[in-house]
Amino acid sequence: MSNSVKINKLKIDLNDTNLVDINFNITSSTAIIGESGSGKSLTLKALLDLLPKNLTKKIDIESSVNLTKDDIGLIPQNPFTSLSPMTKIKNQFFCSNEKKIKMLKKVGLEDWVLNRFPTQLSGGQLQRVIIAITLSKDLKLLLLDEPTTALDETNKNNIKKLIKDLISELNILILYVTHDIESIINVCENIIIIKKGKIIEQGKTSDILNNPKKDYSKILIESNFKNRNFRE
Repeated sequence: MSNSVKINKLKIDLNDTNLVDINFNITSSTAIIGESGSGKSLTLKALLDLLPKNLTKKIDIESSVNLTKDDIGLIPQNPFTSLSPMTKIKNQFFCSNEKKIKMLKKVGLEDWVLNRFPTQLSGGQLQRVIIAITLSKDLKLLLLDEPTTALDETNKNNIKKLIKDLISELNILILYVTHDIESIINVCENIIIIKKGKIIEQGKTSDILNNPKKDYSKILIESNFKNRNFRE
C-alpha cells in the first residue's frame, strides 16, 4: 500500500472564533489552493507545531508511516530570508560533506556553492540550496509554502520542474500550499480548494481544474488562467 497521511481533524480557533476546520488525506503529491487568508499557512504551521500561542489547535493525524516532527520538512516562500546571510552554505547543512555534495547535485548545483554566502547566490540558486538542505534530513513529509512566489518566471519554472522530478525520484509525501494554481499543474496529483478555513472541493487535480463543481472553484481557477485547458 502507498504511503499516506490522513488528517482526521485539524481545527484552529482564536477567541472562540473558528479559523480553520478541515480534514483531508495527503497521498503522493497534494496541493492546497486558496486565496490569501483562506487558512493555507495556518494549516502548515499547525502541522509543524508553529502556531502562535494565542491560537488553539485540535489535530488528529493517522499515518501509514511512523511520522514525527523530525520527519516533516518545510520549503518556505522567500529564499532570501530563509538562511543566515553571514554563514557559508556549507555550515547551514547538518550532515556529512559527502551528503552535502550529493544533495546539491540532486537539485542541480555543484559543490562550489558550499563556500558561498547566501548573498552571493541568486534567488533560484538559494531556493535550490534550501531544498537540498531540507531533503538532506531524510524526510517523510515535505511541506511547500508558496515556493515559487518570490522567483522570476524562469526560476519559477525551473523550481517547478525540480519539485516534479524529486517527487518522482524520492519516496516522500508532498503537501504544496499556494494561491498560484499554475505552479502545481503537472506537479501535484491531488488538489484541495479551501475558503475561509473550509474545504470547498477536493479530488484529482486534472478533474477539478477541467471540471470544477463549485462556483468558488470556478472563479478561483478562471482568475488564474485565460484559457482553462489543463490536460497534458
